[in-house]
Amino acid sequence: MKNKRATGADYEKKAAAYLESKGYEILEFNFHCRMGEIDLVAKDGEYLVFVEVKYRDSEKKGHPLEAVSAQKQRTISKCAMYYMTKNGLSYMPVRFDVVGILGNDIQLIQNAFDFIM
Repeated sequence: MKNKRATGADYEKKAAAYLESKGYEILEFNFHCRMGEIDLVAKDGEYLVFVEVKYRDSEKKGHPLEAVSAQKQRTISKCAMYYMTKNGLSYMPVRFDVVGILGNDIQLIQNAFDFIM
């Protein structure tokens, strides 16, 4: 039996492969800073994209696309700001996408939320 971190890593790889099939370039997996973590950092055309990946094996606990709370959005936003500053990318347009995986079904919501402080 896998632990949650290993399971999460597996689904993040599936999400990355899905995004690559859509033309995204994956720049980083699991970017960590003291404010939190971003599952995937990617480039899609001119956009720097910060991606949250959510997996559920069923809808018993709700749909995975509904699982990105305002607090999680705030954390991702702060991490994104740090990532951009650290890497000198403040000039790039930014987007926040969410990939929801329910069983074997993968869904992408582009521009799922706005930057939140």
